[in-house]
Amino acid sequence: MTDAPFDYDPDNYERRLKQKASTVGAFFDALCAPAPELFPSPASGFRMRAEFRIWHDGDELDYVMFKRGEPRTPVKIPSFPIACDTIQALMAPLRERLRSNRELRSKLFQIEFLSTLAGDTLVSLIYHRRLDDTWESAAGELASELGVAIVGRSRKQKLVIGRDFVTERLVINGREFSYRQYEQAFTQPNAVVNTRMIEWALSVSQGLPGDLLELYCGNGNFTLPLAGNFGEVIATELSKASARAAHHNLEDNGISNVHMIRLAAEEVSQAMAGVRAFRRLAVLPKALSEYALETVFVDPPRAGLDPATVSMVSDFDRILYISCNPTTLAENCTALGDTHRITRFAMFDQFPYTDHMECGVLLERNGA
Repeated sequence: MTDAPFDYDPDNYERRLKQKASTVGAFFDALCAPAPELFPSPASGFRMRAEFRIWHDGDELDYVMFKRGEPRTPVKIPSFPIACDTIQALMAPLRERLRSNRELRSKLFQIEFLSTLAGDTLVSLIYHRRLDDTWESAAGELASELGVAIVGRSRKQKLVIGRDFVTERLVINGREFSYRQYEQAFTQPNAVVNTRMIEWALSVSQGLPGDLLELYCGNGNFTLPLAGNFGEVIATELSKASARAAHHNLEDNGISNVHMIRLAAEEVSQAMAGVRAFRRLAVLPKALSEYALETVFVDPPRAGLDPATVSMVSDFDRILYISCNPTTLAENCTALGDTHRITRFAMFDQFPYTDHMECGVLLERNGA
């Protein structure tokens, strides 16, 4: 078990980032995008999430990963330098306690870490067996010893030791925002770069008139800070866990001008076009048509915006778009080319040592 299945090359980080930026930039040459603003990542210790399979060999217990295309060949992971310091410091003592405890190690097959810049950490232990009171007692002692929350999972079972979330605290342009992040719900993996992304979105939207429509708002990652730049915000999210976190985060941060609705992007398109009425819109204090929705913010999954959503956002004066897939972003921008042009462009290295690049663009209506 040799040769780590993850790429880590801090000595060449800057060179590799420039190469990646050049490759990604080529997707936007035909769109006449302005020169990108480039936001690097720390070269190590940047991941706030980590996931490992657990390999049992007699009395030994190891974190392992698998190389792409080799799902049956485990590679031991004695250290994981791309993880944040909290996760790195936790890996060895957690492994030793699990190794020496028959109840906690029995049929354990996966461990997931979720941490924060604030140091708050949750460990998910995933099993091929049903968990009982004996496991719960042992896990409670482990959580106390290590100062973490623990979630135990097996098929159709979830046991929570302490809590099933962490609390992140991000300082955005001098103001601290508190974010509840639930286990197994989406969160940005690179908190430092995430902070730069939010600050960029704030700078781009500073002084814009009217209200904001946000699609795919998640736990309110962008919503909370952006609310200060607009009169009112309508934020939509389909995931129940993310919507629950967003409601909590809005209240916890004292933000009152955001209206959360559980709608998919396709449903928002139907509501905006007036072709379908949704009872969920009844939570709004006034009719959807009464809001001055001049700007739309989107942060879609890798597939990008579907054709109906592209058509819907084309009616807005400004489209602020964060993307984890430059290919689908470029395709969506091309589809919007008859109505909008890119006036701001940024690249965020959320995933160092990979080909992935997070991008942000501001599209403004032609002639505006």
